[in-house]
Amino acid sequence: MNVTQISVFVENKTGRLSAVTGALAGAGIDIRAVSISDTTEFGILRMIVNEPDRACEVLRANNFTISVTEVIAAEIDDRPGALNSAIGQLCGANISVEYIYAFLNPLDGKAAVLFKVDDNRLAVKVLTENGVTLLDDSRIRSL
Repeated sequence: MNVTQISVFVENKTGRLSAVTGALAGAGIDIRAVSISDTTEFGILRMIVNEPDRACEVLRANNFTISVTEVIAAEIDDRPGALNSAIGQLCGANISVEYIYAFLNPLDGKAAVLFKVDDNRLAVKVLTENGVTLLDDSRIRSL
């Protein structure tokens, strides 16, 4: 139940983010979820896209440095406390959460929360045993 995430290392210079998104747009690749974190010299753009293999090819062909990581996507109710409950389940199993980001699906009142954890296999087990619906690549791409 893992989802493919692409991370792109982007210099903090005017136009670099536009170059990444432009390369993907030019190839007809849809960004489904995105997060960016930065330092003074570079940023890390993390994305879930509809065609991860092709996106990697396009980005590498445009000389971007990328890495591919498997993350977990959980469907969380869009209500107070729902995210805290999922994080609490992971914490209770001693699973370290490295980072998260999310996007809402306004049609069904749910959020897709992407988790980067230190043990995907255990996190999947803990979350599913506690009734959390996990989403795979194909489901994320269809949202």
